Amino acid sequence: MFDNLQRHLGLAATGLLCLAMSGLVHAHPHGWIDLRMRLVVDDDGQLTGLHQSWRMDPFYSLVVLEELGQVSDDGGLDAALDQLGIEIRDNLVPYGYYTELTLAGEKLSFDEVNDYTVLERGGRVEFIFLLPLAEPQPLAGQTLRYQVFDPTYYIEMVHEEENREPADDALLVGGALACETRIRPADPDPEKVMQAAMLDVDDAAEPGLGRHFAETGEVTCR
Repeated sequence: MFDNLQRHLGLAATGLLCLAMSGLVHAHPHGWIDLRMRLVVDDDGQLTGLHQSWRMDPFYSLVVLEELGQVSDDGGLDAALDQLGIEIRDNLVPYGYYTELTLAGEKLSFDEVNDYTVLERGGRVEFIFLLPLAEPQPLAGQTLRYQVFDPTYYIEMVHEEENREPADDALLVGGALACETRIRPADPDPEKVMQAAMLDVDDAAEPGLGRHFAETGEVTCR
């Protein structure tokens, strides 16, 4: 299943990318995605969903766009991107859309994703979707935390950056609540760092390895 997901995200194992995290260079992961997150809040101050944007890295965007250009039918690239969106969405379902969310320490569940699209922007493939909560949750006086990660850590997922800092729009909160936001960098155990570094392109990581390398978004509303 993960092989299919990586393929449909344009992250085929045709090249190795050495990425730096916590000052160390790993042989793993083999691609990355830039993330933007916006909390969707209704008029009653309740969180109803997470609006996410995932931008694939330039190299693999080029690979997948070339592949789609070769297989696209009369509908052209737009139709091929629409089909890609269906495949990405379907492959993410069994893994909770790579998203874990807690509110006041309690894990929240999600409803089915039906609002999504894939587009090409600036030479990069972008998957945009609304992840609805199973039940709306009040945010006032609460702290929300989330992580977005590939459990196998084949793909590194990080918030959009500007000048090596999270971009202003990397984490936003909709609605009228007064909220403070923060993106905490990953702080993996050295043993996990070594474990990830030893993984080759064909190796399978232990389930959940990616969690140890995931950034944490925090939102506290008054």
